[in-house]
Amino acid sequence: MRASGILLPVFSLPSRYGVGTLGRAAYEWVDFLHRAKQTYWQVLPLGPTGYGDSPYQSFSAFAGNPYFIDLERLADEGLLTRDECAPCEWPGGDEAVDYEALYKTRFAVLRRAFERFSDSAALAQFRAENAGWVEDYALYTALKAENGQRAWSEWPDEVRLRRPQALGEAARRLAREVDFTVFLQYEFFRQWGALRAYAREKGVRIIGDMPIYVSMDSADVWAHPQLFLLDGERRPIEVAGCPPDAFSADGQLWGNPLYRWDVLKATGYEWWMRRMEAGFALFDVVRIDHFRGLESYYAIPAGAPNARTGRWCPGPGEDFIAALHRQFGRGGVIAEDLGFLTPAVRRLLKKSGYPGMKVLQFAFDSREESDYLPHNYTAKCVVYTGTHDNDTTCGWLRTARRRDAAYARRYLGMRTSKGQCRAMIRLALESVAELAVIPMQDYLELGSAARINTPSTLGGNWTWRMAPGAASEALARDIADLTQLYGRAPKRPALRRANRKGDAACSTK
Repeated sequence: MRASGILLPVFSLPSRYGVGTLGRAAYEWVDFLHRAKQTYWQVLPLGPTGYGDSPYQSFSAFAGNPYFIDLERLADEGLLTRDECAPCEWPGGDEAVDYEALYKTRFAVLRRAFERFSDSAALAQFRAENAGWVEDYALYTALKAENGQRAWSEWPDEVRLRRPQALGEAARRLAREVDFTVFLQYEFFRQWGALRAYAREKGVRIIGDMPIYVSMDSADVWAHPQLFLLDGERRPIEVAGCPPDAFSADGQLWGNPLYRWDVLKATGYEWWMRRMEAGFALFDVVRIDHFRGLESYYAIPAGAPNARTGRWCPGPGEDFIAALHRQFGRGGVIAEDLGFLTPAVRRLLKKSGYPGMKVLQFAFDSREESDYLPHNYTAKCVVYTGTHDNDTTCGWLRTARRRDAAYARRYLGMRTSKGQCRAMIRLALESVAELAVIPMQDYLELGSAARINTPSTLGGNWTWRMAPGAASEALARDIADLTQLYGRAPKRPALRRANRKGDAACSTK
C-alpha cells in the first residue's frame, strides 16, 4: 500500500526549553501529520547522546534520552513547580540546540522531580521489566559521573574490568545515583509510550532508527565485552568505518567496536534479538542503519589515523536474517542500503524481504546511470529526497555540481531552478516506491543552515530546530493535497452519522 511520511528528529521540535521534548509540541506535531494525511513520522535514534552529541554515538543501545523528558508534564503531576522549570528556559530556546547548556541545567531540575517521586511500586515494576539493561546502564552512568565523565575505558581497573566485589561496592556506594538514572528512564519511557499511543490513535506510525554499531563508551560494551572485538585489556582490536571513495580520500573512521559475530551466533544472537525487541517496543518500524555491514563489514586497525588500512570481513549474513525472521517475522524493518552495493549485499537484501532506500539527491550524477533514478525503482523501496546525513534539498540544489543540477532539471522537465525543491518532493511522491519520506526542512524549503548532520565532521551537527508555527495549517493542507494527489493518503474510515447528541465519531487505524 502506498504511503508517505515526514522525517523530523525529536530534538528538532519547538519548545522553550532549548530542545524538542515529548511534551505539547510533540502532540501538536502528531496532529499536524494527521491533518497532512501522513502515515509515518520518522525519527532519529532516541538514546542519550555521547561523543559529538550524535544520536548515533549513544551511551546505551536501550536507554532513552533524558533531555526529551517533558518538564511541564512533571509539573502537572506535582513533581516540579513552574518556577523550578524556569532555569531550563533561556532566550533563544527555540533556536539551535545547545547541548552544553542542557547538560548544565537539565539534570538539576530533573533531580528535584526525582526527590519528590513516591510511586516505588511503578519504579520497581519498570526495573523488573527492563532488568536486562537498566541496572547496568544506571551503574555505568553513576560510575561515569564519579570518574569525571571519563570513558569507562579510563576508569580504575576494578570497575573497568567489572570485578564482582568492586561492582557490588559501587552499587551500594552509588545507590542513590543509580536510582536517579532508573527514574529518568522510567519517565522517558512513560512519556514516550503515551505519545506513541496518541500517534496510533491519530493513525500515525513511527519509524525509528537503529545504528548497526554501538559506541565504545557505552554501557553495552562495558557490560558485555565478550560480544565485541576487544583484547584482554578490553581495548579495541579493530574498529568500524568505511573505505576511501570518491567523496573521501581517507574513508570514514567511525571508531565503533566491531562485533564478535561468532560469539553472537553461538548465543542465537540473543543480545541483538533483545535489541530488536526493544526497538519494536519503541517504534512501529525499525530502520537498520548500515545494513550492508550484515553481509560484510570494514575493519580498521585500532589507532589507525584514517580508514585507508582497513579490510573487508564477512558479516553474519543470511544466518542472522533467518534469526530475525524467526523472532519477528519478515516485516517491520527498513534496510539502509546506501553506498556501494556488491552483488552479495543485493542478494542479502532480497533474501531479507526488507525494502531498501533510494535518495533522490544521489540520483543525478551526470556521469552515469543511477539506481536512485525513479524510473529504475521497484515498488519495494523507500524513497527520500534526502536524509539526516544530506544537505537540505534547497541547499543541495545550490551546491551541487553544475552539470548534476542541470541533469536534475532536465529529468524534472524544468528550464530554471525555480520551484525545483517542490518538484523533487513531487518526484518522490509520484514514484512507484511503496513509501516516500520527506525531511521537514524540504517541505519548508530551507537552505543549508537547516542541515542536520555533515558526516565526518565534529561540531555544529544535530542542532537544527523547527521554528514555532512552521508546521502551519496552510502547510498541512498543501501536503495533504500532494499526498492525496499521488495516492499516498491513508484510507481512513468515513465519519459515522452523528448521534442524537450531535457528536460525530471518526476512528483511525
